[in-house]
Amino acid sequence: MYKVTKTFLLSLFALLILVPCSIVFLGTFKSDVKILSEPLALPDSWSFDNFVRLFESGRIWTPTRNSLIVSSLSVGITLLLASMAAFAIARSITVSGKVLFLLFSIGLAIPGQVNVIPIYLLFVKLNLTNSLFGLILVNIALTLPISIFILTSFIRDLPSEMFEAANIDGAKAFRTYWSIALPLSKPAIGATAIFLFVITWNDLLYPLMLIGENGKKTLPLTMLDFKGEFTTEYSMIYTSIIIASLPMILMYVIFQRSFISGLTQGAIKG
Repeated sequence: MYKVTKTFLLSLFALLILVPCSIVFLGTFKSDVKILSEPLALPDSWSFDNFVRLFESGRIWTPTRNSLIVSSLSVGITLLLASMAAFAIARSITVSGKVLFLLFSIGLAIPGQVNVIPIYLLFVKLNLTNSLFGLILVNIALTLPISIFILTSFIRDLPSEMFEAANIDGAKAFRTYWSIALPLSKPAIGATAIFLFVITWNDLLYPLMLIGENGKKTLPLTMLDFKGEFTTEYSMIYTSIIIASLPMILMYVIFQRSFISGLTQGAIKG
C-alpha cells in the first residue's frame, strides 16, 4: 500500500510540473490563437518563427544583458562576503561569533516584502532608482543571510586540525581562509551559487519597484510588457520564458558536481 501511495503521489507531482512546462514549450511553436484554443495540442509546424520575431524585435537583448550583469555581480559579491563572514563566524569560539551568527539567522525570518517601502524610500533619497547598481545592492542585502547560514554550517564541519596546523605554520587569518577554507568549501559554494543565481535571475519584485526606464529593465520585468490591457502576447511570453531558463540550466550544468556534492555532504559524514 505504501509503494502504491508513494508512486501515485510522485506521479501526481510529476504531472504538476510536466503539464505547465509542456504548455510553455509547445507554446513557443504556436500562434497566440492556437495557444488559447489548443494549449496541449502539438503545433502545426515546428518552426522557430517566435524566436526569430522576438530577437528581431530587439526587446530582449538589453534586458537579458541587464539580468546577466545584476545576477552575476550579485552572486559573486554575495559569495565573497558570505564566505569571509562564514569563516570568521565558524572559526570563532567567542560569544561575539555566536551572536553574529544569530543576527544573520534572524534575518532569514524576515520576509523581503516587509522591507519594500523602507527600501524604496531609502533608494529614492540615495538616487539609486533606475540603477542596476541599486538592484545589485538589494540582492546582496537580501541573500547575504541565507548564504552565511549555509556556508557557516559547512565550514564548521571542516577538520579543525588543518586550521590549527596552518596557525602553527604562521598563516594569518586571511591566508587560512583563502588557501584552506575557500578551496575546501567549493561544494557548498557551488550549491549556494546556483541557489542565489535562481533567486536573483527570477526576481521581479524589486526591479518592478525600482526600475522604470526601459534601458534598465531586467528580463522578468520585460516579460510584463507582453501583457497589455486588452491583449496578451502569449507566444512571446512563452518564448522569453524558455530563453530566460537557459542561463539557469547552464549554471546547473557548470556547477552540477559541486551542487550534488554540497547537497550530500552532510549525509555522508560519519
